[in-house]
Amino acid sequence: AIADVIFGFYNPSGRLPVTWYPQSFAINVPMTDMNMRPNPATGYPGRTYRFYTGDVVYSFGDGLSYAQYEHHLVQAPKLVAIPLDEGHACYSRRCKSVQLLPSHCQDLAFDVHLGVQNAGAVAGGHTVFLFWTPPAVHGAPRKHLLAFDKVFLGAEQAGSVVFRVDVCMDLSVVDEVGNKKLPLGPHTLHVGNLKHSLNLSI
Repeated sequence: AIADVIFGFYNPSGRLPVTWYPQSFAINVPMTDMNMRPNPATGYPGRTYRFYTGDVVYSFGDGLSYAQYEHHLVQAPKLVAIPLDEGHACYSRRCKSVQLLPSHCQDLAFDVHLGVQNAGAVAGGHTVFLFWTPPAVHGAPRKHLLAFDKVFLGAEQAGSVVFRVDVCMDLSVVDEVGNKKLPLGPHTLHVGNLKHSLNLSI
Protein backbone atom coordinates (compact mmCIF):
# COMPACT_ATOMS: atom_id res chain seq x y z
CA ALA A 1 0.00 0.00 0.00
CA ILE A 2 2.82 2.43 0.85
CA ALA A 3 4.58 1.57 -2.41
CA ASP A 4 1.42 2.45 -4.36
CA VAL A 5 1.40 5.89 -2.72
CA ILE A 6 5.13 6.49 -3.27
CA PHE A 7 5.00 5.56 -6.96
CA GLY A 8 1.78 7.45 -7.61
CA PHE A 9 -0.60 4.55 -8.18
CA TYR A 10 -2.73 5.74 -5.27
CA ASN A 11 -3.50 9.37 -4.45
CA PRO A 12 -3.57 9.92 -0.66
CA SER A 13 -6.16 12.20 0.91
CA GLY A 14 -5.76 11.84 4.68
CA ARG A 15 -5.56 14.82 7.03
CA LEU A 16 -3.82 15.24 10.38
CA PRO A 17 -6.26 15.13 13.33
CA VAL A 18 -3.76 16.88 15.64
CA THR A 19 -1.28 19.76 15.73
CA TRP A 20 2.31 18.55 15.35
CA TYR A 21 4.38 20.65 17.76
CA PRO A 22 8.12 21.34 17.34
CA GLN A 23 10.71 19.73 19.62
CA SER A 24 11.02 22.96 21.62
CA PHE A 25 7.42 22.56 22.77
CA ALA A 26 8.16 19.20 24.40
CA ILE A 27 11.31 20.61 26.00
CA ASN A 28 9.90 23.89 27.33
CA VAL A 29 6.28 23.05 28.16
CA PRO A 30 5.65 20.75 31.16
CA MET A 31 3.51 17.75 30.28
CA THR A 32 1.55 18.42 33.48
CA ASP A 33 0.39 21.84 32.21
CA MET A 34 -2.77 21.04 30.30
CA ASN A 35 -4.18 24.57 30.10
CA MET A 36 -5.65 25.16 26.66
CA ARG A 37 -5.32 28.93 26.49
CA PRO A 38 -1.95 30.69 26.08
CA ASN A 39 -0.47 32.82 28.86
CA PRO A 40 1.68 35.69 27.52
CA ALA A 41 2.94 36.48 31.05
CA THR A 42 4.69 33.11 31.32
CA GLY A 43 5.32 32.49 27.64
CA TYR A 44 3.01 29.47 27.63
CA PRO A 45 1.81 29.04 24.00
CA GLY A 46 -1.42 27.14 24.68
CA ARG A 47 -2.50 23.78 23.27
CA THR A 48 -4.41 22.42 20.27
CA TYR A 49 -5.12 24.19 16.99
CA ARG A 50 -7.85 26.20 18.74
CA PHE A 51 -5.51 28.13 21.06
CA TYR A 52 -1.85 27.36 20.26
CA THR A 53 0.14 30.46 19.25
CA GLY A 54 3.61 29.00 18.60
CA ASP A 55 5.35 27.52 15.58
CA VAL A 56 4.25 24.14 14.25
CA VAL A 57 5.84 21.34 12.27
CA TYR A 58 2.48 20.44 10.73
CA SER A 59 -0.87 22.08 11.40
CA PHE A 60 -4.13 20.38 12.29
CA GLY A 61 -5.74 19.33 9.01
CA ASP A 62 -2.54 19.26 6.94
CA GLY A 63 -2.24 16.49 4.37
CA LEU A 64 -0.54 15.46 1.13
CA SER A 65 -2.00 14.76 -2.29
CA TYR A 66 -0.83 14.43 -5.87
CA ALA A 67 -3.66 16.77 -6.85
CA GLN A 68 -4.05 20.47 -6.13
CA TYR A 69 -7.38 21.86 -5.01
CA GLU A 70 -8.78 25.36 -5.21
CA HIS A 71 -11.76 26.79 -3.30
CA HIS A 72 -14.00 29.69 -4.13
CA LEU A 73 -16.96 31.16 -2.31
CA VAL A 74 -20.27 30.90 -4.15
CA GLN A 75 -22.61 32.30 -1.51
CA ALA A 76 -22.53 33.26 2.17
CA PRO A 77 -23.99 36.20 4.09
CA LYS A 78 -21.87 39.16 5.13
CA LEU A 79 -24.28 40.29 7.86
CA VAL A 80 -26.51 38.43 10.31
CA ALA A 81 -28.90 40.44 12.50
CA ILE A 82 -29.58 39.02 15.97
CA PRO A 83 -33.19 39.61 17.08
CA LEU A 84 -33.34 40.87 20.66
CA ASP A 85 -36.32 41.59 22.85
CA GLU A 86 -37.60 45.16 22.81
CA GLY A 87 -35.87 47.22 25.49
CA HIS A 88 -32.83 44.94 25.63
CA ALA A 89 -29.89 46.66 27.35
CA CYS A 90 -27.65 46.21 24.31
CA TYR A 91 -29.83 48.61 22.32
CA SER A 92 -28.76 51.47 24.59
CA ARG A 93 -25.12 50.53 25.22
CA ARG A 94 -22.36 48.85 23.31
CA CYS A 95 -22.19 45.11 24.03
CA LYS A 96 -19.39 42.77 23.00
CA SER A 97 -21.71 39.78 23.24
CA VAL A 98 -25.30 38.86 24.05
CA GLN A 99 -26.58 36.02 26.19
CA LEU A 100 -28.58 33.55 24.17
CA LEU A 101 -32.25 32.87 24.74
CA PRO A 102 -34.48 30.50 22.73
CA SER A 103 -36.33 33.48 21.25
CA HIS A 104 -33.08 34.77 19.74
CA CYS A 105 -32.23 31.56 17.93
CA GLN A 106 -35.35 30.58 16.01
CA ASP A 107 -34.50 30.09 12.33
CA LEU A 108 -31.16 31.84 12.85
CA ALA A 109 -29.04 29.81 10.44
CA PHE A 110 -27.44 30.20 7.02
CA ASP A 111 -25.70 28.16 4.32
CA VAL A 112 -22.15 28.54 3.06
CA HIS A 113 -21.91 27.46 -0.60
CA LEU A 114 -18.42 26.63 -1.84
CA GLY A 115 -16.96 25.60 -5.16
CA VAL A 116 -14.07 23.13 -5.20
CA GLN A 117 -11.80 22.62 -8.21
CA ASN A 118 -9.31 19.81 -8.71
CA ALA A 119 -6.59 21.69 -10.57
CA GLY A 120 -4.34 18.64 -10.78
CA ALA A 121 -3.79 15.96 -13.40
CA VAL A 122 -4.98 13.05 -11.23
CA ALA A 123 -8.26 12.20 -9.52
CA GLY A 124 -8.45 12.34 -5.75
CA GLY A 125 -10.42 12.83 -2.59
CA HIS A 126 -10.31 16.17 -0.78
CA THR A 127 -11.59 17.08 2.67
CA VAL A 128 -12.97 20.61 2.87
CA PHE A 129 -12.72 22.20 6.33
CA LEU A 130 -14.83 25.16 7.41
CA PHE A 131 -13.06 27.02 10.22
CA TRP A 132 -14.34 29.99 12.22
CA THR A 133 -12.49 32.79 14.02
CA PRO A 134 -14.68 34.75 16.47
CA PRO A 135 -14.01 38.19 17.97
CA ALA A 136 -11.50 38.12 20.83
CA VAL A 137 -13.99 38.04 23.73
CA HIS A 138 -14.45 35.71 26.72
CA GLY A 139 -11.27 33.77 25.95
CA ALA A 140 -12.66 32.64 22.60
CA PRO A 141 -10.48 30.30 20.50
CA ARG A 142 -8.24 31.62 17.74
CA LYS A 143 -9.84 29.15 15.34
CA HIS A 144 -12.52 26.48 15.58
CA LEU A 145 -13.60 23.74 13.16
CA LEU A 146 -17.29 24.19 12.37
CA ALA A 147 -17.78 21.49 9.74
CA PHE A 148 -16.08 19.34 7.14
CA ASP A 149 -17.00 17.31 4.09
CA LYS A 150 -15.11 15.13 1.64
CA VAL A 151 -15.46 15.31 -2.13
CA PHE A 152 -14.02 13.04 -4.81
CA LEU A 153 -13.06 14.82 -8.01
CA GLY A 154 -11.54 13.67 -11.26
CA ALA A 155 -8.63 15.49 -12.86
CA GLU A 156 -9.60 19.14 -13.50
CA GLN A 157 -13.14 18.39 -12.30
CA ALA A 158 -15.18 20.89 -10.28
CA GLY A 159 -17.60 20.18 -7.47
CA SER A 160 -19.50 21.94 -4.71
CA VAL A 161 -19.97 21.74 -0.96
CA VAL A 162 -22.68 23.29 1.22
CA PHE A 163 -22.27 23.80 4.96
CA ARG A 164 -25.21 24.69 7.21
CA VAL A 165 -24.22 27.06 10.02
CA ASP A 166 -26.50 27.39 13.05
CA VAL A 167 -25.62 30.82 14.44
CA CYS A 168 -26.51 30.16 18.08
CA MET A 169 -25.05 26.67 18.19
CA ASP A 170 -21.95 27.11 16.03
CA LEU A 171 -20.90 30.74 16.55
CA SER A 172 -21.34 31.02 20.33
CA VAL A 173 -18.77 30.94 23.12
CA VAL A 174 -18.94 30.39 26.87
CA ASP A 175 -18.06 33.35 29.08
CA GLU A 176 -16.01 33.40 32.27
CA VAL A 177 -18.92 32.27 34.47
CA GLY A 178 -20.29 29.60 32.14
CA ASN A 179 -23.00 31.53 30.30
CA LYS A 180 -23.42 30.88 26.59
CA LYS A 181 -22.83 34.12 24.69
CA LEU A 182 -22.95 35.15 21.06
CA PRO A 183 -20.06 37.52 20.21
CA LEU A 184 -21.09 40.60 18.26
CA GLY A 185 -18.96 42.19 15.59
CA PRO A 186 -16.63 40.76 12.95
CA HIS A 187 -16.28 36.99 12.58
CA THR A 188 -14.19 35.22 9.94
CA LEU A 189 -14.93 31.97 8.10
CA HIS A 190 -11.92 30.14 6.64
CA VAL A 191 -11.67 27.46 3.96
CA GLY A 192 -8.05 26.82 3.04
CA ASN A 193 -6.59 30.20 2.06
CA LEU A 194 -10.07 31.59 1.46
CA LYS A 195 -11.43 33.99 4.10
CA HIS A 196 -14.92 35.45 4.38
CA SER A 197 -15.92 38.24 6.77
CA LEU A 198 -19.22 37.89 8.60
CA ASN A 199 -20.63 40.56 10.91
CA LEU A 200 -23.09 39.73 13.69
CA SER A 201 -25.07 42.75 14.84
CA ILE A 202 -28.29 43.66 16.63
